[in-house]
Amino acid sequence: MTCAAVWRMPKELESGSHESPDDSSSTTQTLELLCHLDNTAHGNMACVTWEPMGDGKKIISLADNHLLLWDLQESSSQAVLSSSTALEGKGQLKFTSGRWSPHHNCTQVATANDTTIRGWDTRNMSQIYCIENAHGQLVRDLDFNPNKQYYLASCGDDCKVKFWDTRNVGEPVKTLDEHSHWVWNVRYNHSHDQLILTGSSDSRVILSNMVSISSEPFGHLVDEDDLSDQEEHHQEEKSKEPLPDSVIATYEEHEDSVYAVEWSSADPWLFASLSYDGRLVINRVPRALKYHILL
Repeated sequence: MTCAAVWRMPKELESGSHESPDDSSSTTQTLELLCHLDNTAHGNMACVTWEPMGDGKKIISLADNHLLLWDLQESSSQAVLSSSTALEGKGQLKFTSGRWSPHHNCTQVATANDTTIRGWDTRNMSQIYCIENAHGQLVRDLDFNPNKQYYLASCGDDCKVKFWDTRNVGEPVKTLDEHSHWVWNVRYNHSHDQLILTGSSDSRVILSNMVSISSEPFGHLVDEDDLSDQEEHHQEEKSKEPLPDSVIATYEEHEDSVYAVEWSSADPWLFASLSYDGRLVINRVPRALKYHILL
């Protein structure tokens, strides 16, 4: 049985604490178990995700074919199931992953089951869009663009990464076909949404620069009053057309399937990857690309 629980981190480890976690004088901290998400009636948990904004009291969990919305009580010692819905259809339908959108006042969630991606309105648990056969095989992961409210990335066992506009789901906006085996993870950079990270069973991590579908396809908008004539001319030339989408770097430090990739929440140029061989690798965005984006 796969279950889920809510834990509280020690105050010393909370963000903003200046105490170094590797200080030799510090003792091992213990997490405090607040409550379990009781899913005995719904099956195995596939995914748990916090509400992106708000007071941190709402959680979505996916258990077999059930989408469950939990409300943490004031004391956080109890999680109450506030609403739920279930997939209906033939066969044993099961969710594989889900993502809570940071847009639309956090009222939308995207889920994946088999080859289908669905959007849900958490206010009434109704389905708002459905992308059937989004991938040729199982959809493994989803991620919302943090800056463009209708844009969603997906990846799956067909080795592809696809980008969708949820207002028009007939065709993907873009498709990346750089991996040679199942793609387990796709992640947008939190600050610069043209940077996309993917991890795959081909043991590689790929960093892509998807400028054309980012929130800044022509680079940063600069106040004209701050530009000299020469800089203005250069800015005009630069802004005529977006940079081409491209793979920036392929990282091959892993010797087995890469199951997780994640951007640092503190440093937008830092990311980590984790593989089946027990290896945790931390990398940086290449300096040349960093300065190109910033300047």
